Amino acid sequence: MTKGTGEVERIADRAQLWVTFAVTATERAEAVRLLGEKIERVEPLLTQDGVEVRSRRVSVHPYWSGDKGEQAGVHAEQQYQLRAADQASLETLVAALIGQEPTALNGPDWELSDQAEAAREAQVLAVADARRRAEGYAEALGVRLGALLRISDGDDQHYAPMARAAGFAMEADRLPSVQSLNLEPQAVVVSARCTTAWSLLD
Repeated sequence: MTKGTGEVERIADRAQLWVTFAVTATERAEAVRLLGEKIERVEPLLTQDGVEVRSRRVSVHPYWSGDKGEQAGVHAEQQYQLRAADQASLETLVAALIGQEPTALNGPDWELSDQAEAAREAQVLAVADARRRAEGYAEALGVRLGALLRISDGDDQHYAPMARAAGFAMEADRLPSVQSLNLEPQAVVVSARCTTAWSLLD
């Protein structure tokens, strides 16, 4: 049996972001109210074309301080997982979100909206790689490589370098420029693996 690997590189066409908005207050009801006011300003930004909300998660819990572990207040936050359909949508979304002063903004993580074609090409390369390896072993044994007897498929994979936003300083009364944050689409590598078994001929 021989194993083969194939890799194909494509430029990503969509991106994901993770953003968190958080507040603190002395009482639970006040923390929830303050968070609600902040989220009311955020939600309209997520309805623009090319933006998809993948998930929303709310957390409300007390936080503690001091040697005695006394409750210092209540922390409330809402986390979003967002998807931007293209670079233009991503830049508009990031600028709008930064304007709302999030507690944390992570991303983008780039991906392919459809990796089927790239996966098929990677599979072709993986089989060719496995065959080359098998031919090498056959030559070393002084025989010829025969027909393919069996092939098993590994898990298709894809990955991309993460393009993270750099630090920035907010200026009052206007959205920040995101041109310096390098939000251009990154390369995504789609890979395929296979294990093959071949007959050998004298």
